[in-house]
Amino acid sequence: MTATKEHVTIKGNKDGLVFLFNDHCEFPVLLSELQYKLEKTHQQILSGPTINVHIKLGNRDLNVEQEEKIKKLVSNHGNLLIQSMESTSKDIKENNHDLKIIKGIIRSGQSIHYETPVLFMGDVNPGAMISSTGDIYVMGSLRGLAHAGKTNKGNKEAIIAASYMKPTQLRIANIVSRSPDESANEGTYMDFAFLEDDHMQIGKISELHKVRPDAFQF
Repeated sequence: MTATKEHVTIKGNKDGLVFLFNDHCEFPVLLSELQYKLEKTHQQILSGPTINVHIKLGNRDLNVEQEEKIKKLVSNHGNLLIQSMESTSKDIKENNHDLKIIKGIIRSGQSIHYETPVLFMGDVNPGAMISSTGDIYVMGSLRGLAHAGKTNKGNKEAIIAASYMKPTQLRIANIVSRSPDESANEGTYMDFAFLEDDHMQIGKISELHKVRPDAFQF
């Protein structure tokens, strides 16, 4: 008798739990198995202190509706808190129509990843990390680590913008830069970081159209 192939694998590590999703099955099958495991076979993980969850999608791209279904299913079961959802897909959409708008605070120790460009309305505290396959816009203080253009090949066209730019580290694609010695605008105007000849540069947001004419064109 052939064993049924698992589409969802749940593993523990020092950071919490990792959900490994098979990227070949249909999404409804995946969702059904996830629900079954949370309700029937893994109830023991749904009690006690908060457990961080990192979801590995494999080579699967989710649309907004599918992503929300997974988030709702996980959040409805006990003490699980999704920290990241990562895909290894090379076919990443870089379209501002897919811009994800999030509100809140990313606190020290938290790491949040998005598979679309993201507009984060809140603060990214020291010790926290926000990453995206595309652009990152922080309408608040960026004091932690930000990584834009986080794809397999690295998207060097991505930018990082913040109302208050004092990060511990900036990353665009595979280029890493420490926080600039002083903000280009001393907090008066929104700044953005971009790559020019593989070097990190900081500019005024009013100059963004010169670097990225397509930014925020809907």
